[in-house]
Amino acid sequence: MGEFELINRFFRNSVLQPARRDINLAIGDDCALISVPQGKQLAVSVDTSIAGVHFLEDAPAFDIGWRALAVSLSDLAAMGAKPAWFTLALTLPNADQDWLKAFADGMAALASRYGIALVGGDTTRGAMSITVQVQGYISQGGAWLRSGAKVGDIIYVSGTLGDAAGGLHILQSEPHHAADETYQSLIQAYLRPEPRFDLLPILSSRASSAIDISDGFLADLQHILTGSRLGAQIDLKRIPISEALKTLVGAEHALKYALTGGDDYQLCFTVSPQRRLELEVSAEQSGLAIHPIGVITAEPGIKGLGAYQLGGFDHFAQPIGAQ
Repeated sequence: MGEFELINRFFRNSVLQPARRDINLAIGDDCALISVPQGKQLAVSVDTSIAGVHFLEDAPAFDIGWRALAVSLSDLAAMGAKPAWFTLALTLPNADQDWLKAFADGMAALASRYGIALVGGDTTRGAMSITVQVQGYISQGGAWLRSGAKVGDIIYVSGTLGDAAGGLHILQSEPHHAADETYQSLIQAYLRPEPRFDLLPILSSRASSAIDISDGFLADLQHILTGSRLGAQIDLKRIPISEALKTLVGAEHALKYALTGGDDYQLCFTVSPQRRLELEVSAEQSGLAIHPIGVITAEPGIKGLGAYQLGGFDHFAQPIGAQ
């Protein structure tokens, strides 16, 4: 199967290319042509996923497609942007038709939730690599920046932390638990992360800074602190950890996973104390779980960690747990 047949067969369809009035020209020419809504800023992010680094090589193709798009969309959610379009650069060792169909189906399943359209890309032969660039838009000046935190702001996280690391642990080290119903939420958290666009309505006018938790909570919180030139006081007892993760690895290791595990794609964000009550009421009314876990301080660094150290995933440093 040739490159253009591959594109036409698996990636040119009404699910991956829904009708949108802001798309003037999509797949089929040298460039896509897009009209950005008046009064909006364009938000752009790109992520590359490498087999054996960002996803398990033997993971289901559906999950690989879902995950590749999800991790990029999470960046838009962290900035408060509405997703609209994406491009895909796909490198494969061979054109396995069953794999390609499942991969495209997984990507389409997530894309259809938000009505986002695949507007272009590239396909090549080589070691498996998936690069997704996402584009969205946001009102002028409305983005949540890492540099926006203020002294006294409350630090929040959404959902529970460490679940994806727990899911990866099962798939890599304890596969006998993979079919156990108790741990399905952990495995799903790793294989099919959910971009937290559902938080945008309650955070739109309230968040002073935000970031998605991809490299580990402590590492990503530090990005906010570095950008804002501030510090943080953390209450470890308030870190939200699922019962499934505690059951799997015990409370102590569960906390380590929550602090440094990565791949959660929850949001960490800050809100002024004056807006805390209205935020928490809004979250409760919307059925959204958010957790205050600390406060922004003037003194640099993260306090309250006890024996735990700042850590997280870094492509150019030794991975967590490596000897």
